[in-house]
Amino acid sequence: MGDDILTIEEVAKYLRVSERTVYDWAQKGEIPAGKIGTVWRFKKSEIENWVNERLSSSQKPAESSHVISAKNILSPDRIVFIEHSTKHDAIVELAQNLATAPQVKNEKELVEEILKREELMSTAIGRGIAIPHVRLSSVTDLVMSVGICKHDLLDFQTIDDSPVRLLIMIAAAYNQHSYYLQTLSFFSSKLKDKAVRDALLECKDPMQAYNILTTE
Repeated sequence: MGDDILTIEEVAKYLRVSERTVYDWAQKGEIPAGKIGTVWRFKKSEIENWVNERLSSSQKPAESSHVISAKNILSPDRIVFIEHSTKHDAIVELAQNLATAPQVKNEKELVEEILKREELMSTAIGRGIAIPHVRLSSVTDLVMSVGICKHDLLDFQTIDDSPVRLLIMIAAAYNQHSYYLQTLSFFSSKLKDKAVRDALLECKDPMQAYNILTTE
């Protein structure tokens, strides 16, 4: 349910930050939260909106030091045309593709953690886009795969009721928090452009999609 109540531990797990960080954000009013008695609690729907606002923001974090280049983290062999019509099957197929990247050392962990993350909170950000993402110790460097869905994925929890057709899956190492957030923001901003989304959905082969996504 969109209004499920989450604990600090659950929010920290979803955001891939420490519980202390979530606590500090709550104390400072930087994240939507409320106290029940002496403990902080969070509405799932409010946290989801808070995350989506930041993913959709074109502003770079103050500590930004990375120049995002799609060519450094994507290759044509990690662009997949997906025939599945369910979120679970589409995510599994794309995660298995991402696991072929040399930066990913544990396919089983990647698939399991991507699914757990999606179960905890939807990664759909509207406009037919979802960005499943994780940071794992078994990933040595940030890497991504892209899924172009041939059918509407109707079982995502979307903020605008648009069926998901584009999946951007990102995996990063645990120590790449800033780079990870900047990459999420970069691609969510790029895909705000309807012309880019439409062009991707019209692609007939991975190289076409790769050229669209790597055009500066």
